[in-house]
Amino acid sequence: MHLNANIKFLRKQKGLTQETLANALGISRSKLAGYELNINPPLETILEMADYFGVSVDILLRKDLGALSEYKLRQLLETDQFLRGRNLRILSTTVDAEGKELIEVVSQKAKASYLAGFSDPDFIEELPRFSLPFLPQDKKHRVFQVDGDSMLPIPEGAWLVCEYVDDWFSIKDGEKYVVVTEQDGVTFKIAYNQIREKERLLLCSSNPIYKPFYVNISDVREVWRYRLMMV
Repeated sequence: MHLNANIKFLRKQKGLTQETLANALGISRSKLAGYELNINPPLETILEMADYFGVSVDILLRKDLGALSEYKLRQLLETDQFLRGRNLRILSTTVDAEGKELIEVVSQKAKASYLAGFSDPDFIEELPRFSLPFLPQDKKHRVFQVDGDSMLPIPEGAWLVCEYVDDWFSIKDGEKYVVVTEQDGVTFKIAYNQIREKERLLLCSSNPIYKPFYVNISDVREVWRYRLMMV
């Protein structure tokens, strides 16, 4: 059974701390910590967890969710629902004292750790953050720093304010995106959407010395649409 590992995996995918999930389930944090290690919960708690995460008990017990690519995970848990970026692909984020979402800053230095930590609320909490009140409040934004010259005239070191894309079908051909992939980490490119036909994206640079390349949608972890630049 993969129950213990799946509890921890699903909690982190939803960006929850142990305390937050324990409170939602009506149990102590120490009990939850035990369930994530090697103690099996009672059946009633397993049922509550399955309902909370929106998965079947069979999946919770039998499938090693952490070993699946995000694309395979979405296929397992209702293909259309998950390919559109809902349910399990819930973003870890930070808020101010009034509960308003803040804009986290991913510097060139932080990019090296972002692929491993983007779904970890503790990692996101450690990023610098601020607010821009003129941006739409119903959208999630994050800032990424450009490295290299592949997207000239946007210069190396520029700061990109980007909007989170929760529906990958909505990626528009010819627009600029920050794409987080299993192979390449954080990449800023011009995207062409081939998800429906070939389950992939074509990523291009504005600097012609860099060749276009494909990324399989199964390797994609996050997509952010470029909104504006701060130098």
